[in-house]
Amino acid sequence: MSAQFQLVIRSGPNTGNVYPLEAPEVIIGRDASNGVSINDAEVSRKHAKLSLHGTAYVIQDLGSTNGTFVNGQRVTGSQVLNPGDTVSFGENISLMYEATYDPNATVISSAQAPRTVVPVQRPAPAPVAAPAPAPAQAYSGQVPAGPLPAAAPRPKKKFPVWLIIVIVLLVVVCACAGFFLLIDQLNLWCKVLPFLVPLLGGTCA
Repeated sequence: MSAQFQLVIRSGPNTGNVYPLEAPEVIIGRDASNGVSINDAEVSRKHAKLSLHGTAYVIQDLGSTNGTFVNGQRVTGSQVLNPGDTVSFGENISLMYEATYDPNATVISSAQAPRTVVPVQRPAPAPVAAPAPAPAQAYSGQVPAGPLPAAAPRPKKKFPVWLIIVIVLLVVVCACAGFFLLIDQLNLWCKVLPFLVPLLGGTCA
C-alpha cells in the first residue's frame, strides 16, 4: 500500500484547500509558480521547502521573514513531518500535514499478495498446583510406624497425716469402748480390772 501526503489549509486564505504532495521536492510560498501557493502578506515568495526522504517529508525554512513553525516550534534547520503535524507561517497561516492512501494501489496489492494464514497461538494453560496429600487415617489393627510415647505415670495420692491420726484415734476409742462393754456384759471387772472397781464406786467380794 503506497502512502501519499497532503497539506490542508486550516486557517488563512482559501481555508480548506488541499495540496497533494506528489513531487520529491515542493516549494511553499506566495509565488504562483510554487507547488503550494499561498497568497498572503505573511508568506514570503519562497517561504519553505518540502523534501521527500524515504517515506516522509522533511520541511526546511528558506530564510522567510515570519518564519516556519511545526506544532508551535520554530524550524531552525530541517525537521521530519509526521501525519497530524501543524505547519504554520506567520501568525495566521496554518496547514495540516496528513497522510492518505491510493485506493487503486490497495486493490492491486490485495489481489496479488497471497493470503497468509497466521495461526492463533493460544495461551498455555496455567500450571495446576498438585493437591496436598491427605493425612493417613488410622484403622484398627494398624501397626504404628514408631514406638508410641510412654504415658506419664499418675502421681500417687497421699493421705494427709491428720486424717491418719483421726482414724487411729477412732479405732483406739472403739476398741476401748468394746473392751469395757465386753467386761461389763460378762461382769469381769473384779477379775480383769480389780483396781478400777473402787475408783468406779464398786466393791469386789
